[in-house]
Amino acid sequence: MNYATGNTALSQYRKVGTHTGIESADSHRLVQMLMQGALEKIATAKGFMQRGKVAEKGAHISWAIAIIEGLRAGLNLEQGGAIAQNLDDLYEYMGRRLLQANLDNDATMLDEVMALMQEIKGAWDAIPEDAKRAGEHP
Repeated sequence: MNYATGNTALSQYRKVGTHTGIESADSHRLVQMLMQGALEKIATAKGFMQRGKVAEKGAHISWAIAIIEGLRAGLNLEQGGAIAQNLDDLYEYMGRRLLQANLDNDATMLDEVMALMQEIKGAWDAIPEDAKRAGEHP
């Protein structure tokens, strides 16, 4: 699934339900917010999975997949080089794992995707301020 950049990521975050600060967020902050939104949706889906709430679980997993696809769409594969390509591949993998977790009702797959997203977000959060301003991230 491929989306237009920029506006898609913004619209995906708006679907998360948090509007605080989005209008003033720079692209780096927006990505952080999207990652956090995906983590929250996956955690919520896991809770619904554990309680046997199939429809709610599926809705939140779908929401997380849409957010991850928004992150994927925001990658600049031409300028980002190998890092952007690796992220693209990882986001694609995460989407497939979430879909499989939904089909198999497998919380361990949700945990796997959450761990991957937390690792990516941790690296993203560690980007130095001067690099953020210069737009040197993929």
